[in-house]
Amino acid sequence: MLNSRLYIKMEENQDFKHLVRIADTDLNGAEQIGSSLRHIKGVGFMFSNLICHLANIDRKKRTGDLNEEEIKRIHGVINDPLKFGAPSWMLNRRKDFETGQDKHLTVANLTFTQDNDIKIMKKIKSYKGVRHISGQPVRGQKTKSNFRENKGRVHLGVKKKAGAKTGRP
Repeated sequence: MLNSRLYIKMEENQDFKHLVRIADTDLNGAEQIGSSLRHIKGVGFMFSNLICHLANIDRKKRTGDLNEEEIKRIHGVINDPLKFGAPSWMLNRRKDFETGQDKHLTVANLTFTQDNDIKIMKKIKSYKGVRHISGQPVRGQKTKSNFRENKGRVHLGVKKKAGAKTGRP
């Protein structure tokens, strides 16, 4: 019953978009914008709330009901949150290694930067880099019972030779 009301409400709004593209990610138009933004890589619960607050958009508004100006505001806040007054402690890349600036990385920039950081750690042979090289856990987890070499591989039992007798009559 709830779903039927939702679809009826969607049909009433002629400007409703079923897919909204924000930060190179397709978002479902039926979801609330507060939860829909969390599908963007690099945007979590708290940062999603911050985006909605800085862009002056209700978090419970459906993503498909956003107009072009609101989408541009959200896109602007995601690209440069410091310009809109976001606190630096909310960003995921503070005091960048190369530039020393605070910034928030999303989608492709986030994966590219993480890969580069791991390559630098491996190159300088830091403790974390050596752990990455050897395939061991990096953040201090115990390895006695977890992180085994054969994790995820399919194991077979003992195989018998072809034509071997089983010993049964």
